[in-house]
Amino acid sequence: MAKAAHTTALQRIAAWLSGPNARIAVIWCVLSLIFIGSGFQGLMRGQFPDPDDALRLVQIRDLLAGQSWWDVTQYRIDPVTGTQMHWSRLVDLPLALLIGGLTPLLGASLAETVTLIAVPLLTLGVVLFIIGGLARRWLGVEAMTFACLILGLLAPLVFQLQPMRIDHHGWQIVMVAAALWGVAHNSAIRGGCMAGFAMALGLSISLEILPLVAATGIMLALRWLRDHAGRLWLASYMVSLAAGLTVIFLTTRGLGDLEQYCDAVSPAHLAFFGITALGTAVIALLPALPRWAWFLSFACVGALGIAVFGSFSPTCLTTPFAQLDPVVRDYWYVHISEGRPLWEQELASALPMAFQLLVGLAAAIMLAVKGKPEQRLWWVEYAFLLLASIALALLVWRAAAFAALLAAIPLGWLVTKLLGQLRAALALAGKLLASGAIIVVLLPSSPVSLYTALAPRDLPAGNQSGAQSGGEHPISPTVADARCDLRGQAAKLNRLPAGTILAPLDAGPSILLESHHSVVATSHHRAEMAMRDVIVTFVGPIEDARAAAKQRGAGYILMCSDLAEANLYARGNPDGLAALLIAGDTPDWLEPLPLDGQPDQPAEFGIWKIR
Repeated sequence: MAKAAHTTALQRIAAWLSGPNARIAVIWCVLSLIFIGSGFQGLMRGQFPDPDDALRLVQIRDLLAGQSWWDVTQYRIDPVTGTQMHWSRLVDLPLALLIGGLTPLLGASLAETVTLIAVPLLTLGVVLFIIGGLARRWLGVEAMTFACLILGLLAPLVFQLQPMRIDHHGWQIVMVAAALWGVAHNSAIRGGCMAGFAMALGLSISLEILPLVAATGIMLALRWLRDHAGRLWLASYMVSLAAGLTVIFLTTRGLGDLEQYCDAVSPAHLAFFGITALGTAVIALLPALPRWAWFLSFACVGALGIAVFGSFSPTCLTTPFAQLDPVVRDYWYVHISEGRPLWEQELASALPMAFQLLVGLAAAIMLAVKGKPEQRLWWVEYAFLLLASIALALLVWRAAAFAALLAAIPLGWLVTKLLGQLRAALALAGKLLASGAIIVVLLPSSPVSLYTALAPRDLPAGNQSGAQSGGEHPISPTVADARCDLRGQAAKLNRLPAGTILAPLDAGPSILLESHHSVVATSHHRAEMAMRDVIVTFVGPIEDARAAAKQRGAGYILMCSDLAEANLYARGNPDGLAALLIAGDTPDWLEPLPLDGQPDQPAEFGIWKIR
């Protein structure tokens, strides 16, 4: 009996290893090793992909050090009042649990390193299994395999799921994938609830997926419009979405902070989704309505929801950045390239990605037209969601990650078809054509890279003005590429008495992470007026700079002179403080502070005490 049970267990293991889930697991392992290998130097230097990742770790450390779960204030940003972050504790939770659990075993430093690698790769694994499962269900194992492999070739996804990328974007990608799984479910109630709760989690993490929440709702409304029996999809989706948002709000924000924020789920948002969910449920309980009555009913529900939302928070009827101070907008917001539209990106890298997304959309449309009859309606819906995500990406390029997620499945199917043509082609020309098409689908930047190598000066460069993404000039790098080695030098700041440092906004997270100092501001808009004062200090009249810094309680000025942000300030006023410090012309009210006197201190890094 025992031997038979043992044999059965081995057979099950062998069956699993030969099955599709094992194939996905292998792809996850391979992609994880590639991600770790390609970013190994950054891992060894402890260099985060983005300043937000460093600040996320600061928030985790504060939580583990005893800061309240309900309190998301960064007390070392604008330390006179502190700065309340709009970030959700949902993203902090897995990071804090893993670091807290591993610290007794590995020590704090190694526990953080393991977590910084493991959590992003965990999100990658979840995405692979969801997308792989959907692709296998609709298109078969071969398409599943290529869809999963393609996920590792889509640049927006790779950036958000790479090791040390611990900010919220990876988990939002997971939630969009989970919502996609829900709307593809066989059960309207279970599928709708799954999609609604996944979107509630995603919205609670960040409001930036709100357009996708709306697009999913529209798609489910069309199911209802086609067939009254499909009303349960939208009803369960809206009720689950509203209930999920409320529960998550209570468990992460509580009742101690009922302020109306435009950049995070607040009571006004809960009221809107509660009203629209209740209205949808009531309409679903009614007998089938004529179409005009159906549209009128939903128009009334939507209008009531918007009216209540507007009465709670009228300023939030526009975008969260509509009311930004003009100085902050001109020197910060318009230079965050990932938050800007496609046409303001570096076109050499953005256009191939956009082409790949459009090819994915074309493949989804082909499946809707020529796919299996019983699946064509699903592919029409899928193409609609992909189109909505591409439209969002065109307006906010960071959202290309969501479009890439959806494009992976139809791209995987297209590659299988092209491979079939390659195998079937008898003539060399046919094989070359199919091979070339596969390369262009998988690596659309290859022709651009070849063209760049042959004629680099003729390639359109697009708008490269992003201070947070490389600057207006290629010689102005991001924090990750700056020669001043900001994170390494920031650790040396502990040799100075604790104080408040006025530094470029993107330098702030590294200072907070590696030292005991505070900063006047970081690149986070809730500290808008502190951000303005930093910018004005660097670009305003030099005779006003000292007073502006002192007014914010700054005791030190820090400059990383080859940052894109610093050079943006210098161009803004060639006679301002930033330009003078970059040129080595130090005002007499600043006292240079060599941190160690060693030759390894980069010339691009400087710290001064305000006299």
